[in-house]
Amino acid sequence: MALFYDARGNIYGVVSPASLRDAGIAVPESAARAARTRSNWTSSAIAAECSWGSLPRPAGAKAHRCDGLLVGPFQAEPPFDLLIVNTDGSLAERSGNGLTIFAQALTDQALMSEACELRVHHDKSDAASPVSTRVEPAILEQVAGFWLELGRPGFGPEAVGAQRDVDETGLSHVSELAAIDPQWATSQFVRVGNPHCVTLVEQVSALPDNTQMRQPALFEPLKAIAFAPPAGSGRPCAAGVNLQWAARQPGNRVIARVFERGEGPTASSGTSASAVACAAWRAGWVESGEVSVVMPGGIAPVRLLTQGETLLSVSLFGTALLQA
Repeated sequence: MALFYDARGNIYGVVSPASLRDAGIAVPESAARAARTRSNWTSSAIAAECSWGSLPRPAGAKAHRCDGLLVGPFQAEPPFDLLIVNTDGSLAERSGNGLTIFAQALTDQALMSEACELRVHHDKSDAASPVSTRVEPAILEQVAGFWLELGRPGFGPEAVGAQRDVDETGLSHVSELAAIDPQWATSQFVRVGNPHCVTLVEQVSALPDNTQMRQPALFEPLKAIAFAPPAGSGRPCAAGVNLQWAARQPGNRVIARVFERGEGPTASSGTSASAVACAAWRAGWVESGEVSVVMPGGIAPVRLLTQGETLLSVSLFGTALLQA
């Protein structure tokens, strides 16, 4: 049975491959092979571990009790392999909150006590697999958690496999988003292990509301943009793209909303927060150092390391709690 953890409102179930096999779900013993054959088993794993079952489903809640499933580790010592399974059965290349949760689960199992490498295996054709992240236990403002080193971000349509014109500032116009709301006319594509499209808005009132994004009138057009085919349109990115909206605030602070590829609106996303911070820096909204990204699920501290006009790396701090 999966154990459920909460990281800033992002909830994932953590389950070992052996536990799924014991339940009759044929997960291969190799993480790489499990990723290649995910269509054979991920839907069954989500149905078995992420449904509400006998639990009462809160009013307005999603169809699943969590944002996805973390399957791993596939070995008993580092580096640790895992798969991040979205509730639609697809795989994600990286999840900041998911990796924070996985690091906490490893710590609770006495498998992790110091910095180590987590390797996420996936089946996306536009990115190398596995995607590695160095995770280090740390304390920030007297709170125990983990710093995730996400590496050097990539910017622009080519970084995410999008076919879009770029203006002289490096920003893109995504016509599919602007057609929904004219205030969503300026976006920055960012790859932080997985692909993101950060739409920069002038007013907080232009940010979409999570409740509204769950309604069919808004969910369906956003799903067409964010999800990979056949669920989505494959435009602007053939493999789908995570969507974010960001509004500038004083003091190296940005307010954000998130619509995840393969999932939909979510209260929080670590890699989305990192992508928002990177896009905000590129737009001149924030300086290097620590950036606070405010999402409905909480505030994500993001650390940007720069040299001159170059963003060298982005790191994310996170904490996770086991749910009762």
